[in-house]
Amino acid sequence: MGAENQPETPHQHPGNAPGAPAPQPDLRTVNLDAMDGADVDVLVVGGGINGAVAAAALADRGLSVALAERGDFAGMTSQESSNLVWGGFKYLENYELPLVWKLCRSRNQLMRSYPTNITEIGFLATLDKTSPFPPWLATLGSIGYWGIGSFFTRRPSYYRPKGIARREPVVDVETAAGAIEYADAYLNDNDARFVWSFIRSAMDRGARAANYLSVDAITRTSAGWEAAATDTIDGRTINLTARSVVNAGGPLVDGVNRGMDVSTRHQIVFSKGIHLVVPKLTDSERVLAFFDDTQRLFYVIPMAHRSVIGTTDTRTESHDEKVTDDDRSFLLEQINARLRLEKPLTTDDIIAERCGVRPLVVERADDSHEEQDWTSLSRKHEIEVDRARKVVSIFGGKLTDCLNVGDEVVEAVRQLGLKPGRGTDHWYGEPSQAERERYLLRAATLGLDRAPEVERGDSIALVLWRRHGLAANDVLDAVAQDPAAAQPVLAESDVLRGELELFRRREMIVTIDDFLRRRTKLSLIHRSETLAADPGMVELCEALGVEAP
Repeated sequence: MGAENQPETPHQHPGNAPGAPAPQPDLRTVNLDAMDGADVDVLVVGGGINGAVAAAALADRGLSVALAERGDFAGMTSQESSNLVWGGFKYLENYELPLVWKLCRSRNQLMRSYPTNITEIGFLATLDKTSPFPPWLATLGSIGYWGIGSFFTRRPSYYRPKGIARREPVVDVETAAGAIEYADAYLNDNDARFVWSFIRSAMDRGARAANYLSVDAITRTSAGWEAAATDTIDGRTINLTARSVVNAGGPLVDGVNRGMDVSTRHQIVFSKGIHLVVPKLTDSERVLAFFDDTQRLFYVIPMAHRSVIGTTDTRTESHDEKVTDDDRSFLLEQINARLRLEKPLTTDDIIAERCGVRPLVVERADDSHEEQDWTSLSRKHEIEVDRARKVVSIFGGKLTDCLNVGDEVVEAVRQLGLKPGRGTDHWYGEPSQAERERYLLRAATLGLDRAPEVERGDSIALVLWRRHGLAANDVLDAVAQDPAAAQPVLAESDVLRGELELFRRREMIVTIDDFLRRRTKLSLIHRSETLAADPGMVELCEALGVEAP
């Protein structure tokens, strides 16, 4: 993702030999030091997908940017998605044609820009007599959706029950009326890793960013804003000034605005959604879609050698939700009724759980959302500009829409009187195909063109490329020097020993959960007790400089 302007210095280790060079501070400390006392064009509050793309897009246009995230990057809503990059077929139900068109365009651009990270996947939607739409109408909708998406994906198809059974034997077709199969896209790794790529892009373009940095107070001055933040790891206070603020607080956006005495036309309401990760339910690499008993779509989504069931849609008043027994029971009941399994899924089959809230945008003065169907509330985003106070607020948003958010934030900041440059428009996306091919050729000479032992699928070389881009060449260097670097550090993982230095040096990993949950998807596809008991966990934690689970 472009030239790397951020230093990549090693962690400080105790017990250095006398006369050895003084250890350098780690990357997070370097960023905190640079932020303390800094005067920047833009302070971005929040390190989820909205804050990450805002920082990357602004830095690419030559503005000085500081980003503060109170937890880990992507540590809230942005780590709880369905990992889908889609135009929102289901939004056609509410006639949100402009939103679907916009999301389809963004999906297409993301697929072009991330050809190995974001790939096309089929959605097989089975309908029965209780579904809200007959198969013929869903078929017409899928053709319209394909057209709205500029025919970018493969054409949709219709199947009668016998065709469903041939195509996907695990689906119970006893009550099926028919099915449609259309195409969208999904993230091959995980949502939080995708967010991290934008944080890294922002830093590579000169932005300073820090996780576990809580902005406690933002005070308006004649020149802009003074911010006081606390490093929640060691209690250090960081002070900086900024000419403008981008509020990318996600579910916390309204609270951040109240702290700055900023009034807005929009506000956020919450919808809780959960996913359950279970053993793989089908060998096919497609999404299975069904209408549940409440007439809402839910899915079975592939993730490595697992299946992810979800999501739900429940009104809530809190941004901090957990999976409940009722949540588990509901999803398991729904999927057991629609699949032909050797034995029904139970809570014992749950490997991991995901639970988050969707921050949905509503008009502040409009109370109609209290009465309307909860699931019909729009998933669009809104960006408000307070010119007088020089604040940009981002409400809502989706992973699929992230590039639009980045570009719109640049234009919003321009309205505040700042002067972003033309930029390169390369603040997102993978390196070129030629660079990838050179890397893969070299990786093959080192024997990394094999699939990981734990799961079938993409080669180790391609997995490394998806994670690190051009920096994956550092792993090849490590393997070339020591073949043991090509071995997995954990028995059930695709993380290599030769990767650990790269993770430690470049990715601001503070806790083991940062690594297992967000920089990788290990804790999503393996039971926590399995990971904790792995003999390689001690080596991994020592290499990363974090406490073992």
